[in-house]
Amino acid sequence: MPSDHAPDGAPGKPGLALELLVHGVGGTTPAEMLGDPRTVRITGDSTAAVHRRADDKDAEQHPEDHTGEPVPEAYCWSNLTSGNGARALWLILLPFMVANLAHWTRPASLGRCRTVRLHGLLVRLIALSLTVLLVAAVCEVALDLIAWQCAGAARCGQDRSWLAFMTAPRQPGASGGWWSQPGRRLALAAVLPAAVVALLWWLSHRTWSAYESQPPLEGTVPEDAPEADGRAPLSLPGFWYGKRLVARLRAAHTAIGFLTVAAALTAATTRHDRGPGGSAVLEACGRLLEGLVLVGAAWALFVVCRRGRKESEPDHRSDSLAVTALPGAALAVLLLAVVHSGWSRSGWTSRGTLPGDETFSVIAVLQGTLVVALGVLGLRLHRVTRVPRTALGGLASAAVGMLACALGGLLSGGVSQRVGDWLDGSGTPGHGGGDIEGPPTVLTWQASIIPVLLALVLLLACWFAFRVWRDARRLTDDVAAGYPGVVPDESRSRRIASAIARAGLTDRAPWLIATVAAATLVLGGVAVVGTLWTGQVPGEATNGAPDVVAGFADTVQTLGSWLVGFAFVLLLAWSRRAYKDASARRTIGILWDVGTFWPRCAHPFAPPCYAERAVPDLAWRMAMWTDRQPERQLVISGHSQGSVLAAAAVWQLDPGTRRQIALLTYGSPLERLYGRWFPAYFGPHRLAALHGGLECWRNLWRLTDPIGGPIRPETADTPEPGPPEECRGVDRGPLHDPLVYGRTRELPLPEPILAHGDYQADPAFAEERAGLLARLKARSRRSGERTEGVPRQPEPRQDRSENGSRVRAAQSEPGRPEA
Repeated sequence: MPSDHAPDGAPGKPGLALELLVHGVGGTTPAEMLGDPRTVRITGDSTAAVHRRADDKDAEQHPEDHTGEPVPEAYCWSNLTSGNGARALWLILLPFMVANLAHWTRPASLGRCRTVRLHGLLVRLIALSLTVLLVAAVCEVALDLIAWQCAGAARCGQDRSWLAFMTAPRQPGASGGWWSQPGRRLALAAVLPAAVVALLWWLSHRTWSAYESQPPLEGTVPEDAPEADGRAPLSLPGFWYGKRLVARLRAAHTAIGFLTVAAALTAATTRHDRGPGGSAVLEACGRLLEGLVLVGAAWALFVVCRRGRKESEPDHRSDSLAVTALPGAALAVLLLAVVHSGWSRSGWTSRGTLPGDETFSVIAVLQGTLVVALGVLGLRLHRVTRVPRTALGGLASAAVGMLACALGGLLSGGVSQRVGDWLDGSGTPGHGGGDIEGPPTVLTWQASIIPVLLALVLLLACWFAFRVWRDARRLTDDVAAGYPGVVPDESRSRRIASAIARAGLTDRAPWLIATVAAATLVLGGVAVVGTLWTGQVPGEATNGAPDVVAGFADTVQTLGSWLVGFAFVLLLAWSRRAYKDASARRTIGILWDVGTFWPRCAHPFAPPCYAERAVPDLAWRMAMWTDRQPERQLVISGHSQGSVLAAAAVWQLDPGTRRQIALLTYGSPLERLYGRWFPAYFGPHRLAALHGGLECWRNLWRLTDPIGGPIRPETADTPEPGPPEECRGVDRGPLHDPLVYGRTRELPLPEPILAHGDYQADPAFAEERAGLLARLKARSRRSGERTEGVPRQPEPRQDRSENGSRVRAAQSEPGRPEA
């Protein structure tokens, strides 16, 4: 491994220059990034690593061989979000990921600390309700539909060999097997939802250890430092290390999952024990279990509400015993409920459905209330601190939170209805004449919403397709004007105009999400009202209505059930292909990578945050390259999502180190996507502060790019001095795409429309990179001239952090604030 501290330049002369390449969504190989099939790993592991060309392995020892161009290095992080096909199962956690995303989409705030904390609390409560909803849905399938209804109906259970051992006898009064008692069937079925909760806990714990437990660059910021002082949140030392919060949320959500299963068991047994023929002793035990469940739920709720994120320093501390013991205590309550449920009760038979139909209605009403409150807070924050181009005017968090609830509700309702249809054979659950009663009425209503939502999405897709067609026609005549001196070709112009029109759909995405979220809120309200008002499934609720209405209700109920089953299989197949096929992954990769870019701070069972590994990797690499060697230069070059990682890593550096670095971004969603949806973290004032702290930043973009766009930083004052006068601008574009309009002597074949890819093929890329290096070398010369003849200061002492990682020396330029 090369030595980062080998001398590669005399004092006052430019030293070795490094270009650190960071790829975007979909990933690529080191050979493709470096343009050489012979590459070597410099540092890192099989998950994420820095590579060089084999010829550049010892570049530090021979700087004279690299005076003309920088030494390229490729940071490959694609294995953090792809790999074996088993990771496709992470897409099942999509509702949790979207709920976590709602925390980060809050509007920017200025001195509204209490409102910001309340905003985070509401998002955490929405996330907690999703855990309850998921576990309750699994309980509905395992305990109610299978163990209670199907196994309790002799024909349904005995027609399925895998269920026959626990099926009730056909003849009344006959004795069945040991497992045929309803309480024992429920106790056995409780293994499935308990196993789901345990699996989620294990995945959260394992992925944290594998992906996110990386020590950041050390540094401390006063805990009471207000956000209004201009410090970017992404520059705080603890932003990418939230170990304690994830551990607390994991404990609370695991406990609430176990307690949900315990509550389902206890509700079924106590209903029997309180009736005629029930045991007073078992009834007393049931009341005690109900009290324990309530105490445990209040305990978990307190843990969720008590503490949010702490970013001023890495949170290494462990939680108290009251938090770490919470999952174990909840599991103990569940085991007691299993024993209580499995106790012998003579004369108990299973009829109808299990108690708890109201549970799903209560969850739906609670989620709707939380989403509305989140929207009110978002509007208040946006009104106080207006940031240009903020998505949905401050309602982004409410819309994203509503989508998370919708995904959870539709998934739970659809799966329950599909399992009910499967178990009932030729019958229709809820309509009579079948073997089972079917799922709760509200879940059937929610499943019936699915076709209506799909029809709405189809209408929106048709509208956007019309807009693309109209915009393409309007732009066709203007395309050739961008290429002076060419002969217009209508077919060529139409293809280019269509690419530009399709790329423009990205800017209309907020209204698509807002429309779907609003429709979901309204339809969810209709489902709850329909359940409470009629108490019947959609088909029965239309009895006496015109035949058209009744037929429509029956159609959407049946179609919703089948659509969920089809969508579930399609989701697994598509996600597995996406994580094994790079071309398929690029199709959906940007949305997935945006969701998993942010740390888990609302839902601990969300997919892991790859940035908590990638950002420290990049920050450590840049800090170690420039450490105590001001003659070195570094250009960090990021494409697409790689530009977001590069910006986040630069924010983690101290001001002195940033002045040795130039940033080159291309196809970057920093403003177009992150700046609009996450204004508190990537708003124009944040990007302007980052621009002012760097030696120089240049951004390349195209009109045909559906993801990247201009940066548009504000010109407002920032806490740090601005960049040199010759580097005041950030954006260069729009670049020509294709590079040439028709055939030329140099390019006799038609050039492709590159859109989001292959920015290096444009001559502007090499020009901007050369310009950045020239400015860095000029700064290095100026720095050397200022320090020539000045006695060399002793190097600062280096410490070690608690976990043995190296701590940066606290260095800053004269007159500049400490990092």
